[in-house]
Amino acid sequence: MLLALDVGNTNITIGVFDGDKLLVESRIATDWSRMQDQYAVELLDILRLYKMNEHAFDGAIISSVVPQMNQLMRRAVEKVTGIVPIMVGPGTKTGMDIRIDNPSQLGSDILMGAVAAVAKYGAPCAVWDLGTATKASVVDKNGIFRGVAIMAGVDVSIQSLAQRTAQLFSISLEPPGKVIGTNTIHSMQSGAVYGTASMIDGMCGRIESELGYEVTAVITGGFGREICDQCTRKIVYDATLVLEGLRLVFEKNRTH
Repeated sequence: MLLALDVGNTNITIGVFDGDKLLVESRIATDWSRMQDQYAVELLDILRLYKMNEHAFDGAIISSVVPQMNQLMRRAVEKVTGIVPIMVGPGTKTGMDIRIDNPSQLGSDILMGAVAAVAKYGAPCAVWDLGTATKASVVDKNGIFRGVAIMAGVDVSIQSLAQRTAQLFSISLEPPGKVIGTNTIHSMQSGAVYGTASMIDGMCGRIESELGYEVTAVITGGFGREICDQCTRKIVYDATLVLEGLRLVFEKNRTH
């Protein structure tokens, strides 16, 4: 079995694969103040919750966009499974031709999503990862990774409004039923849900204009489902895209 971890700024997504079948998907909070043993205990608890044997793994891989967490998670995985995980980074084989100014600056989560999207849906594609930040990565018709657009995430925007304005507050992310809100909560929900969906529709159009052809749009990430349902263009929702990318990249880098 394979243990795959996607370490983000807000959550750590845990995936357990048996071959190409995803058996477990779970999340724990990203917290820089925890020690490696605390993460090891939490990881072990998650595996046992889903009746996974921590000694049954023959591989592990980690993608992280939080450098402070890299050693913590590597050692935690090693303590729980006895396996030294592959850390996705410069030199990792992905099969992706990356043509941006500085490939080493590309977030590993963005790259994993692009790898999986091309494998599952083909190129060209625009991959939207809706997490702490909203990221749109573009792969052209030749399978070349061309670049990324990065925006504030939906939840970050909502929290910023709540913290920086006297009369606005935190809300749940759900469509209010109509664009024109008649109370504060519905007005904020309209902006967050319909506004983000319209931005994605519009940005996909601009991406296609820049490339000169249509792309397959894919949405993933914690807020993906709610937003995807409100987009006017056809968009694929894939909740486990980054984990799938980690599995594919592990296969390219495993030593037999």
